[in-house]
Amino acid sequence: MMGAGLFSLLGLASSHAGTHVPLAFLLGAIAASFSIYSYAKLGTAFPSSGGAATFTVMSFGPGMLSGGINLFQYIAYLIAAALYAAGFVEYANILFGGDLSPLTLKFITAAIIVACTFINLLGPSLVGRAEMIAIGLVVLSLLVFSFIGIEHADIKAFSKSAWSMEGVAIAAGILYINFQGFGVVTNSSSAMKTPQVELPKAMFSALAIVTVAYLAVSGAVVLLMPLNLIQIDNGHVLADAAQIVAGKMGFTIISVAALLACAAAVNATIFAAANIAADVARKRNISNALGGSVLKTQLRALTVSSIGVTVLALIFPLSEVGQMASLAFLLVYAAVSYGHLRVVKKTGAKPQILWCAIVINMGLFTTLFLSTIKTSPSSAIALVIALVASFAIEGLSRLKEKKQS
Repeated sequence: MMGAGLFSLLGLASSHAGTHVPLAFLLGAIAASFSIYSYAKLGTAFPSSGGAATFTVMSFGPGMLSGGINLFQYIAYLIAAALYAAGFVEYANILFGGDLSPLTLKFITAAIIVACTFINLLGPSLVGRAEMIAIGLVVLSLLVFSFIGIEHADIKAFSKSAWSMEGVAIAAGILYINFQGFGVVTNSSSAMKTPQVELPKAMFSALAIVTVAYLAVSGAVVLLMPLNLIQIDNGHVLADAAQIVAGKMGFTIISVAALLACAAAVNATIFAAANIAADVARKRNISNALGGSVLKTQLRALTVSSIGVTVLALIFPLSEVGQMASLAFLLVYAAVSYGHLRVVKKTGAKPQILWCAIVINMGLFTTLFLSTIKTSPSSAIALVIALVASFAIEGLSRLKEKKQS
């Protein structure tokens, strides 16, 4: 759940929230907590490798609505993995002096995606071990950086920027992808011995840990660097902040941590995407035109997923794919929580909390979407196309099956 977007989207978020980026992280954590409650309740009631894909079917029933949502959710995971792959390439480039050729950067993009796909082929236990090692090192390096950075900063010289609630909300929407990992956790619920106990503990403890880390890191950055420099450096702010604290060694350590975080995020997100694809195909919760061909087996689902991630990572720049990913998951989480209202008697969830999740997610989505239309219209258009195409493909596929039968 330690979002690689922390390394890639801090600069973009600061262009809206200014030096109040930590407040945006806190708002994002509060928003995520309501969706985590919804997912934890659903995951304990319906443990499955399909995670949220299973939740939509249990809530809305098998049909075009759940199929369209699941197809869009699958695309959302591909977009998120593309963001992390783009972040990996960004830090790989600056680690080598920023002089790598466009062809080399494309090769690195494809290579990290293929490597993570191979790890996924070896099974969930290896995925879990790889995540534990990588994220353990990342969290340690970030906490050390935060402690030294805050100690090193000249707090008396710090000057707060102007701010607005709208700007903080837009930044929270952009940074929301950093909390997206809780959805991935539900994809492993079927492998847990006692998901009723393990799943909520895993998700809420993860939220607590990453929130502390995000607040500490973002606080250290705004204390160490002037706002204009944070916005200029954009995709590699943390590495430059670390260089202020510990010179070349700090720059290298945080850059390597960013590579580990991005690789781990690509690994986990491809794991979730492939599991969703294979699960809905196996249970026929998606049209046969897709489930019976494109996503028929785990290997095929992994292959299709890795190709989709590669294409997205090569087409869209880092800032655009970041906004697309956050928008997609805000919409998915709102839809899942709304569906959850239909099965609250089976899960034991409190409807008031679910309504909070829906309203907050849709509020952040609307605020970020309106901002994206102004600043990055291609991202907004691509997201709308993905949403419409998901339901159109599902509807046409089911119509074709109906005619054939």
